[in-house]
Amino acid sequence: MARRDESKFSTRMEDAAKARAEMLAKAKARAEAAKANADERAQERLAIAKARDERLARRAEEKRLAALEAEKNKAAIEEARKRAEEEARRAAQKAAEDAIKRKAELEAEQKARRDAKYAARKERGKKKR
Repeated sequence: MARRDESKFSTRMEDAAKARAEMLAKAKARAEAAKANADERAQERLAIAKARDERLARRAEEKRLAALEAEKNKAAIEEARKRAEEEARRAAQKAAEDAIKRKAELEAEQKARRDAKYAARKERGKKKR
């Protein structure tokens, strides 16, 4: 395509150089603005990171305290279970002893009845003779 204007090569080159210089100036201005904002963004990122670290530390402490509480609860539950088992064992032993005692009393009562019957039978037999 042929160029319509009759400008000289040197003029075109100067225009291109000016355009490049303007683009470079724009880029530098953007870089300067970004540099000015970079400090702000860095401070924001630092504050965010610090807050995150504090939250993580707080959560870790809460987890540690919860673990300690759970361990205390576990120990208390285990102690209560042991006490309940011991009480159940004592109750079972007492029940067994009571059962043995009742059985001995029942046997003694039955023996007394048998002896009384035997003695009554013997008495009846002596009267007849």
